[in-house]
Amino acid sequence: MMTSTAPTLARTPFYDLHVDHKGRMVEYAGWELPITYGSIIEEHKFTRSSGGFFDVSHMGRLRFSGRHARRFLDHVCTRQIFGMEKGQIRYSLVCNEQGGCRDDVLVYCIDDDEYLMVCNAANREKLLGHFAAVRGEMVFKLVDETKSTAMCAIQGPKVVELISKLSKEVPNLKRYRFTVKNLMIIKVLVSRTGYTGEDGVEVILPSSMARLALGMVLKDMGSETSVIKPVGLGARDTLRLEAGMPLYGHEMDEDTDPISAGLSFGVKLDKGYGGTPDDAHIGHFIGQEALRAIVAGGPKRKLVGLHIDGRRAARQGARVLSQGVDVGVVTSGCLSPTLDRVIAMAYVPPSLAAIGTQLEVNFNASNTSATVTAMPFISRT
Repeated sequence: MMTSTAPTLARTPFYDLHVDHKGRMVEYAGWELPITYGSIIEEHKFTRSSGGFFDVSHMGRLRFSGRHARRFLDHVCTRQIFGMEKGQIRYSLVCNEQGGCRDDVLVYCIDDDEYLMVCNAANREKLLGHFAAVRGEMVFKLVDETKSTAMCAIQGPKVVELISKLSKEVPNLKRYRFTVKNLMIIKVLVSRTGYTGEDGVEVILPSSMARLALGMVLKDMGSETSVIKPVGLGARDTLRLEAGMPLYGHEMDEDTDPISAGLSFGVKLDKGYGGTPDDAHIGHFIGQEALRAIVAGGPKRKLVGLHIDGRRAARQGARVLSQGVDVGVVTSGCLSPTLDRVIAMAYVPPSLAAIGTQLEVNFNASNTSATVTAMPFISRT
């Protein structure tokens, strides 16, 4: 008798919703998730014009609490955690000693000694191992809440108007702020964050109540008259690419530093160097000296946006050329549903990163003209 050795994929609390809406399920970072419910282009355009529901429960959710919770996060995060206000969120990187990106994360300040970190699904186990190895004698509690909670994103120009019918507080949240609301007997964390370039919210709630709570808020989701429709991983990727948002495993990895990736805003190079009494409580972060050296000497490559001629999308790994010489590599690319032209992100030498620089992208036996352009490729206000 033969037995299957295939790993069992994890399912999110919204799995039945995906099946009900005829989602085409695929494996992603050990989870069974919908790539699309029919058409990636239609889902993309509906998000840009109205609103999309995204199941992001596969993202890691790690809660830090206790005496040294903040101090530890300042040790592993490139962004300063000391001084964050309750209800504030900061984008940060977790780096290795060489300045390479272990992951990019969002840190939520729940209280002075309690924080929530949202990380990428594929890096959750790696980060847990890293945190265990570098915590030293610092005293704090770390709880992995990924399986006990659900997370979804509701994004699009009509989302906040819809939410305003249910809450006065949430529509008034500033970007990268959150609030905790009571819905029946459960607490729901709602943040003004997202990964599409559109306005909207992300919601974290207990997994056992996720489907029920969603049904109360989005009763007719997916119907012909609904302003919200479910959207899969395929459109989520094209949306974030149009918005110029890097994706771990494409624009970032352990060998890529955040300076080269255009993420300097997520790095506080002088953390612990300010010479004030507060600096003694902050300390330095892992990889800080390496990043200071990269900034001092200048990065050897830079992430840029490309407009590529023709209708063929450039895929990750495609070579970038200048006057026939191999100079860089494409990290992400697609035929933009909004712009109706091919766009891509790529790493090239800083000398070739100026907007308007003419390059080429290799498609196996032929090269296609490309032009360095500003990111994001589209800008929403």
